[in-house]
This record gives sequence, C-alpha cells and structure tokens, in this order.
Amino acid sequence: MDDAALAAALTRQAAMLAARMRSEGLRAQHKTSISDVVTAADHAAEELVESTLRRLRPDDGIVGEEGAEAPSRSGRTWVIDPVDGTYNFLSGLGTWCSALALRDGEGLVLGAVHQPAVDESWIGGRGLPTRLNGTAVGELADLPLAEVAMATYLHPAVLPDDSLREPWLAALSGAATVRMFGSGSCDLAAVAAGRLGVWAQQSVPEWDWLPGAALVTAAGGRADQVEARGHVWSVAGRPTAVGQVAAALQS
Repeated sequence: MDDAALAAALTRQAAMLAARMRSEGLRAQHKTSISDVVTAADHAAEELVESTLRRLRPDDGIVGEEGAEAPSRSGRTWVIDPVDGTYNFLSGLGTWCSALALRDGEGLVLGAVHQPAVDESWIGGRGLPTRLNGTAVGELADLPLAEVAMATYLHPAVLPDDSLREPWLAALSGAATVRMFGSGSCDLAAVAAGRLGVWAQQSVPEWDWLPGAALVTAAGGRADQVEARGHVWSVAGRPTAVGQVAAALQS
C-alpha cells in the first residue's frame, strides 16, 4: 500500500473507531482549559494509527498529539491527530476529524483528513493534487481577502493580550466574513476545497497544521507561518488572501 492510500485508510479507521466509542459513552479530561479536552477515544484512535505505522512503516518516525513517539531512521515522520476538534466531538457537533501528515527533510509529503459527520475523505500532497472522496478538487482561484471568508480561532483567555488581539483583529477586519468552527484540519480541508478563503491561527502545533497545510498547498494555495509581536501565526488559503492576512498581522 502506498503512503497516500495508507494515510487515507488510517484516518478513516481512526475516525470510525472514535465515533463508535463516542456512541458507547465517553468522559473527558481537561488538558489546559475547559475547552481543551481529551477522551479515551483520542488515545485509542492514536494507538490504532501508531501500531499500524510501526508495523507497515517501521523505519519512519512518529509524533502524536496524545504522546505517540518513535524516532525516524528513514528521514520521514508521520504526524498524528487522532481526533481534531475534541470539544466538538464530545459535544456531538460534526466539525471534528482524524488527521495525519507525513513530512521528510524537504518538507511536507502529504496530508490526509477524514471527517465522518459528512463522510469526507481528503488526501493531497507533493505531486498529489488534493482529492475529496477520490475526486480532484481543482486549482484554487486566487482572490483577495475582502472577497473571501476567513476561518480563525483565538481562545477567550488570551483576548486581553494586546500582542495577540490587535494583530488578530487587524487580520480579520479585512475579510468578507469570519467563521470559527474549532477544528483546524476541518477548516483547512474546507479552504482546500474553496469553501473558505483563508485560515489563520496562532501557536498551532504541527498535528493541527501539517495535514491541512498539505491539502491547501496541493490545491494550489499557500501555507505560511509568520511572526507577529513575538507570536507565530499559521496562515493558509488563496495566495493573495494569505499575503494580505500576513501583512495585517505584521502591521
């Protein structure tokens, strides 16, 4: 099985396992805040992906949100997000997914996302134009920020911090409209499909960034990380809109 087929299968299997466990009843543990939660389904889904990768790609490295880790002997590393949008997942909302990325010494190789609520499987990466349920999404048309929707997230606890709030407000004030869904990989898949124009968030861990960034760039978009007032922002979407968000953040 090639890497793309493996990634697509693993994200679907992880999401199906998590959904089944949710239907049987779950309790959450808080990590950093009341909205930052983890469940047994997160751990079980990550273990499923990790054990399969260790068996089928034993020389590749592994990094998982819930602690999975293996050194790389091949120069390649898989990055696992077993349940992205766990608060949504636990609350019965549909905006959550399982996500996986593969990176090597040259950068991103591929990203995969499966969102079970809408039965959407995404795959894309280097030399692999982004596909949704097996069909190419096509090249993103370039549009300015003023003509597209922007998806974003900033935790209420950090709003008093001027170094975060002011750049964030400057960036989103130029968008046609703003949406906040709570799952970075779901958001970025929607950006890759052209449903959203651009996405921006600060201090994004690689498991929340790399799967979706691969999908966006493989659809002809742009995925950049920029520093603004001591914080690193991840921005992806239609190229002109990304440039405008980055400029606003750094203004």
